Amino acid sequence: MTSIPVNTKKAINTGRKSKFTKIMGSQWQLMLMSIPMLLYVLLFNYAPLWGWVNAFKDYSDMTASATGNAPWFGLGNFEQLFSSNTVRVAGGRIGLWNDFGLSLRNTLAMSAINLVMGTVSSILLAVLLNEVRNKGFKRTVQTVTYLPHFLSMIVVVSMAQNIFASSGVVNSFLLSTGLIKEEIFWLGDKRYFWLLVGIINVWKEVGWNTIIYISAMTSIDPCLHEAAAIDGAGRLQRILHVTLPGIKSTFVILLIMNIGHLLEAGFEIQYLLGRGVVYEVASTIDIFVLKYGTEKLDIGLATAAGMFKSVVAIVLLIVANLIAKALDEDTLI
Repeated sequence: MTSIPVNTKKAINTGRKSKFTKIMGSQWQLMLMSIPMLLYVLLFNYAPLWGWVNAFKDYSDMTASATGNAPWFGLGNFEQLFSSNTVRVAGGRIGLWNDFGLSLRNTLAMSAINLVMGTVSSILLAVLLNEVRNKGFKRTVQTVTYLPHFLSMIVVVSMAQNIFASSGVVNSFLLSTGLIKEEIFWLGDKRYFWLLVGIINVWKEVGWNTIIYISAMTSIDPCLHEAAAIDGAGRLQRILHVTLPGIKSTFVILLIMNIGHLLEAGFEIQYLLGRGVVYEVASTIDIFVLKYGTEKLDIGLATAAGMFKSVVAIVLLIVANLIAKALDEDTLI
């Protein structure tokens, strides 16, 4: 195997540098416009990572915490996070792992429900809208469904409380149709809480999430639909064999991104609706961090829980990306 002469290597490197410099010089306006966004990301996404150092400090001594001289604790906070130490909560005492374990369980369960319900409803709505031929009706439905995305979660939860109240619209409808014999306490029954969270999230975000799938469907070559129709394929067959395969790459990319947010079950809905008897199924990792960071003032433990959540999210994102790459699908990185 012949080696490349040193002068040739220098010439190649010089050519690459000059090409890079030329591209940068021709696109300096774009580079200048990207500086504010780059600074924003560095300031609000990367600079706060310095706070992770608190996960390795002991904040049990309030005096040391107040003066900012909390001693190093190593992995002690993580050990406590998964230990069986008991802590005082409403109604008695509970194991710390039980408290964090319940939050982890609830987070994973509600995230999975949101992922499945959100993905299925978005694809289904996108397919239905894509099949509508009346443009006016299509635009009206699309606008009505994505407007709730811009509503504050406080407003959405307030509406849900009225709709799912004992004398609300849902119970009134079910009673009038004879589907139930007595009112259901939707907001105070643990069995329905996860389902309610999924329904509220779908109602708020389904229209917004549909936009990207509709965009992907518009990029499908119309000749494929025409060829399928000539071969005798009905509308349902064209959806199954042309439309859905056409958005497969978009679905995989969004699935990878959503798996990275699998520990992001939400905060507002659970915090606003998860009081009292449903706290056991409503507490998420975010609520756990808030409780131990602000109410119990155990900043180290709260930071450790938040750090655990972030690290697991990164691992899930990488694993999902590797699986997609192994299956020869489009990947995020």
